[in-house]
Amino acid sequence: MRRVAVLASGGGSNLQAIFDHLDALGADAPATVSLVASDQPQAFALERARRRGVPAAHVPRGAGADVLTGLLETHGAELVVLAGYLRLVPAEVVRRWAGRILNIHPALLPSFGGAGMYGRRVHEAVLAAGTRVSGATVHFVDEQFDRGAIVAQWPVPVRTDDTADTLAHRVLQVEHCIYPWCVAAVARGAVRLGDDGRVHGALPYEFARFGVEGPRHPFVPDL
Repeated sequence: MRRVAVLASGGGSNLQAIFDHLDALGADAPATVSLVASDQPQAFALERARRRGVPAAHVPRGAGADVLTGLLETHGAELVVLAGYLRLVPAEVVRRWAGRILNIHPALLPSFGGAGMYGRRVHEAVLAAGTRVSGATVHFVDEQFDRGAIVAQWPVPVRTDDTADTLAHRVLQVEHCIYPWCVAAVARGAVRLGDDGRVHGALPYEFARFGVEGPRHPFVPDL
């Protein structure tokens, strides 16, 4: 069973989705969360961890890469998962866990990504651009914001009466659906980042190849 460290800056709803998914898999779970860390000392993600008896740690914004590296190594992290983590992961950490760091972004990359594009800002930019489809993207992390190889994407139609809040709510529902599947797929080795920089293996929504029934997309009938 792979040991997963989750980095979060806020409430940790994607962290909770990962907890719930691994719990549902029971003895078949390919991973366990061994650490939750945050750059925000009061982040509710840390409280979610404490309630489950999972080690929770605050990593101050000014801390050097060695602090995060040491923390991840101490807790035996084999896979690092960013769940609403708003800091750029230090290059040293990215290189140390190359091909083993995942992030989820609330838009269809490569559009609406990059430095400063997070949370409500992303959805406001989508609406301002007049884009008719948004969604969620899971990708491997490299040394730039939102530029790593894409593992999975799932569309969310943009409605004519959408606000940033209503769109954010629907995109978040999709995040909670696909991110746990991606984490599990990478943890079990069904998906990996190759030396060629491309994603190899079964995509997390190719459920038949995992021998399981996948979740139903809440906004695209019969997908």
